[in-house]
Amino acid sequence: MTRPSPVPAVAGVYGWHFDQPPHPDLDPGRLLYVGIAPRYMANRTSTQNLRTRVRYHYRGNAAGSTLRLTLGCLLGLELRRVGSGKRMTFGKAGETALSQWMADNARVCWIEQGEPWELESRLISRIDLPLNLDQNRHNAFHSRLKELRARARQRARELPVSS
Repeated sequence: MTRPSPVPAVAGVYGWHFDQPPHPDLDPGRLLYVGIAPRYMANRTSTQNLRTRVRYHYRGNAAGSTLRLTLGCLLGLELRRVGSGKRMTFGKAGETALSQWMADNARVCWIEQGEPWELESRLISRIDLPLNLDQNRHNAFHSRLKELRARARQRARELPVSS
């Protein structure tokens, strides 16, 4: 995440590749996940753009990034309830470790796209993207990933809230 950022502050689709994948069943270097900014929702469109979304995936936390949640679970980080107990992250140390892992292993590409949700749907339906869950039940990795994330959330609910 250099400054100035090469990622434009516009709408588009981004894709993640990993030199060292987060799971041994995933191939190194290939596209594993796509996302969009802004996100289209039934009653509004989010205010994010490619730059803010990519930056959040690199430096945010699992509560605000499904990609970070997936990567942390695959890497064996412990998910914890934080704050009021409603949000779940990997805690300060875990999120820092995940950010460093991403800095060492993740590469992101993007394409500007006015209505990115249309392209996202086409990509997910046509490309093997094992780290995408939404719209991706047909993927062979989907059920394993969904179960892994569910177990991590359940375990977090059983643990005390982390400070």
